[in-house]
Amino acid sequence: MEVESLGTFLKTRRARVTPAHIGLRTFSTARRVPGLRREELAQLAGVSVGYYTRLEQDQAGTASPQVLNALARILRLDPAETTHLHNLALRRAAAPRMVRHQRERLHPRVLALLASLGQVTPAIVLGRRGDVLAWNRTGHALVAEHVDFNVPQDSVQRPSIPRMFFLDSHTRALHENWDELARIHVAFLRFTAGRYPNDRRLAELIGELVMRSDDFAKLWATGDVAECTVGTMHLQHPTVGRVNVDYQVWLQPDSPDHRLEIYTANDDSSADALRLLSSQAAGQHFPEAASPTAAP
Repeated sequence: MEVESLGTFLKTRRARVTPAHIGLRTFSTARRVPGLRREELAQLAGVSVGYYTRLEQDQAGTASPQVLNALARILRLDPAETTHLHNLALRRAAAPRMVRHQRERLHPRVLALLASLGQVTPAIVLGRRGDVLAWNRTGHALVAEHVDFNVPQDSVQRPSIPRMFFLDSHTRALHENWDELARIHVAFLRFTAGRYPNDRRLAELIGELVMRSDDFAKLWATGDVAECTVGTMHLQHPTVGRVNVDYQVWLQPDSPDHRLEIYTANDDSSADALRLLSSQAAGQHFPEAASPTAAP
């Protein structure tokens, strides 16, 4: 499936910006659309109505960075959305062929960073599509203790956080703020799809979730885009009870597709719960870390 086009994204963003948002007077005339009209946006961006219409219909070919930045300013796009807009325009210009990329492998530096955290701090390493490439014992116990600890070593059967989040009842029950996190997951998947427009596996993942999860389909239809680097998870853990943690994502310049996500307690009772979880996980005598073979 084609994940999204430039025209589709422009339509969804135009629909959410009302004239009042940008101080545009309408003289109380009846309006058939809740957001800006095409001619209003075109005039404000300094392009012809015909050209902007062709952009929304994906018939205009390339769009210059200057035009895209003008549209982003008027549509009140945030930095992630602006980046996504430019990525979609580049994809439109290049018309890339979909490619089934090989399974991801971790760089040794990422594995070394994960190992340096030990087992006290829960941590997982995610690939570009949200597959779990590695985790430490406590990271596994915190977010997916019902899943085999060693499964990230199997490049075909690796857990997919997006799939688990929308298709696995255990994962949904774990997150008390599931609705908030679900919006972030979907918005970040759209951001990722803009960066990797020819990744067939990513497109297939999104297509699968649209077909199998009504919740995902509704959120995907909003067109929202966001980066995902920090946030809070409120968990009702089946082993240690309520746990509130902050997550932080660390990126490595050598492996920009791989995201090291670490979790830290944000209150004393949660810190106690993580210590208990770490102690229990250590007692299960897993291998020191579950990870794929490092890339050469």
